[in-house]
Amino acid sequence: MRTELVSEPGDPGRPNEDFAGVALPASGRGGALVALDGVTPPDGPTGCPHPVPWFTARLGGALTELAVSLPDVPLAEALSRAITRTALAHGEGCDLSHPRTPQATVVMARWSPSTVEYLVLSDSALLVESPDGTVTPYLDDRLSRIPRSALATAAHVDADLRNKEGGFFTAAADPSVAARAVTGSLDRADVRTLAALTDGATRWVDKFHEGDWTDCLHFIRKEGAQALVDRVRDLERSDAETRARLRRSKTHDDATVVYVEL
Repeated sequence: MRTELVSEPGDPGRPNEDFAGVALPASGRGGALVALDGVTPPDGPTGCPHPVPWFTARLGGALTELAVSLPDVPLAEALSRAITRTALAHGEGCDLSHPRTPQATVVMARWSPSTVEYLVLSDSALLVESPDGTVTPYLDDRLSRIPRSALATAAHVDADLRNKEGGFFTAAADPSVAARAVTGSLDRADVRTLAALTDGATRWVDKFHEGDWTDCLHFIRKEGAQALVDRVRDLERSDAETRARLRRSKTHDDATVVYVEL
């Protein structure tokens, strides 16, 4: 088995809000990967003194532990329990109903001798390669289906679209959101490779169009996860109109890649 993990902040002067982990139980009969992309809140109150890295570290740690300690519990239920555990860690002084309370996108995969389970919530990606080389992306595309006009201001996104019907969902403080995730199960024999990418890394495909998802996974295998992140950074720096092309406030975003060859 080959595993590779890279997580790099978009700005070296700011904490990385992503989380990444690979768990390989002592039994040697399976494992799990987890990747979270913390949602950077716009300026203003969040109802909570805890920063996003605090949240992603606790939610990601809980998910990693639960995925392998409770192998018979579905991933959506593991996410629900992890959200509940993290919400309890906040304390009574936090307003967890605030739309800007700390939150994150989630990608998980868990493998056993017979199956590979997956879960995707919001705009990170999971790539699955079969033994014949076919690469299938597993995506939660609800955010991309929202008209761009509706995403005009960050305040509108928070108030009207996040964690609401007709919008998109992220893991925050409500455990019921786990039921909104894209989930499924595959035969272990049909899976050779897994790659989880936060949207700072998926820019290679969906913003800069260096290749498709198959090309992306092959690039990671040949050049390495760090090389993919480095290439994204080069493209961001060399594009004089980066902000206009990306249509977002961040020229550079936190970027995480978790790669596992089964």
